Parts: sequence; structure tokens; C-alpha cells
Amino acid sequence: MSSSPPVEVVAGVICDARDRILLARRTEGRDLAGLWEFPGGKREPGESPEAALARELHEELGIEANVGAPLIAVPQAYPHKRLRLDVRRITSYRGTPKGLDGQALAWVPPDKLASYAMPPADRPVVAALRQPDRYLITPAPGDDDDAWLTGLDRALDAGIVRLQLRLHGVDRERRHRLVAAAVLRGEAAHAEIIVNGDLALAREFGIGLHLPAAQLREHDARPVGNKVALSASCHDEAELLSAERLGCDFAVLGPVRATPTHPQASGIGWTSFSRLREATSLPLYAIGGMAPADIGEARRHGAQGIAAIRSLWPLPIG
Repeated sequence: MSSSPPVEVVAGVICDARDRILLARRTEGRDLAGLWEFPGGKREPGESPEAALARELHEELGIEANVGAPLIAVPQAYPHKRLRLDVRRITSYRGTPKGLDGQALAWVPPDKLASYAMPPADRPVVAALRQPDRYLITPAPGDDDDAWLTGLDRALDAGIVRLQLRLHGVDRERRHRLVAAAVLRGEAAHAEIIVNGDLALAREFGIGLHLPAAQLREHDARPVGNKVALSASCHDEAELLSAERLGCDFAVLGPVRATPTHPQASGIGWTSFSRLREATSLPLYAIGGMAPADIGEARRHGAQGIAAIRSLWPLPIG
């Protein structure tokens, strides 16, 4: 991996009247030729990201673009270079996009983006467009199942659409009952339910599976089908690469800050998070002392969003 400063690259998310998103295909003779990417290019010294993106879109596509809010910034390492991909939404534009450099263009429905072969830095951009920015991890249910289910109901009512059932210390019969109740609630709310560390329950209920870091070493192949989510907890580069090889759809990386759940673990901080982000193309959630107010900071360091227990659970946690 290169130790040189990252190349600053800008890219835009351009939508048409049918909410399709524009992709451009990298031409022959370039790095990663033939792969599809969000249109943009290198930022020149002294240019703001907004000015650089407007210039690149004019030069490459022949449009006059109004550059909007940041979506995500993805640091990514390649064998001979590092880059930072700063992605912005394009709020409007004048003109009809054309491949002025000979590049093929495609207008792609959002739900088809993942089927296009892309450079590693672009994969987290697709996740930022398509997947939730909050990943709730449930607290232990304690002695009161009804209170725990009430908390689950309130979280779903508040808009949580991806949640992990973390049922440590719960006996098998009770765990089965709680997962069954959670799955019914998730289906009614169109939310994605993922169970922590229990492959048998994931397969029985047809739900996603979250692998604690220790379980990454127990599997040689993806343990669940592609129609449900597979995620993992990661703390270093080796675990991230293991999660990627196993076919995980996303990972949780941290702790960014120390937390009551793991007070013995000091936080890695955003700088280390960003460097670890460079090692993988997996969508990542930042965990460890995270709250909804941290989503913007998380995305500036390449995260999909945040994963949390306390700040996303709607009831007090003892």
C-alpha cells in the first residue's frame, strides 16, 4: 500500500426524471478499465470539491451541474495509490449527459446498481444510496420480555429499518420466542431483522446473520443465502478482509469511542477508522459511542452510518 497522500477525487450522483442514476464506464487504457463508476474526476490543487465536480461534469458529460450536499467520502487504497472519493448529490443540471471522452453511459434504477461491476471505492457509495444509515443493536432483554418488545415496537415506529437481535445470556427457548416475535414485527414494519451469532435461528426464520469477530474464523464459505444479510463485527484490517472474503454484505467497525458495553476497549478514533476503511470495499457502520448526530462525521470518514445500542434504543437501559 502506498504511503503517499491520497489523490482527491470527486464524483456526482445524477438522477433523471425517473429517479434512475447515471453511471459511466471507464474507458480502455485507464486503471480499472471497463468498470462502472459515478461520473467525476480528479480535484485540482486549490479547487473546492464543488468547483471540481462542476468542472469535471462539464468536461466529461457536457452538462452544467448544481452541486448539492455531500453523500459520503470514501478513502480507498489501491496497490500503487491511495484516493479519497468525495461524492456529492447533483440537485439539478442543464443539458443532456453525453460521453464526451468516449465513455459509455447508463441510466440505472437504484435497485440495479449493485449488479454493475464497480471500483472498490464506489461500492460504499451504492450502499449509502440504498441502505439505512442507522443500524440498531438491541440491548439484552433483562427479565421483562414485554418491555423489550415494547422497545422494539417503538424503535420500528421511529423509523429503524435494520436491526440486530443481540440476545446474549438468553436461554434457547426464550431466545426462539423473542426472535419469532421480532420477526413478525419486522415483517409488519418492512424492517430487516438480523440475529447475532445464531446460525440455526437465522436459517430457521430466514433472517440475516451477524457474526461476532470470533465466528469469522469458523466459516469457510458464506453461511446464509444471498437473499438475507450477512454482517460481521470487525476491529482490525485482518478481520475486515476475512469478512470480505466470506461474502459479508457489510461490517461494523470500531469501537470509535469507548462505550459502557465495552469499557475496557479504548476507541480507535476517526483517523484509524478512515485508514481501516481504505483496506476494504465493504460498506461499514461505525460503532462505539455513536449517536444519530455522528452520522455526518461517520460519512465523512467513509462509513455507511452508525451502529448503536443506547442512542437508538427508545427506552432506558439499566
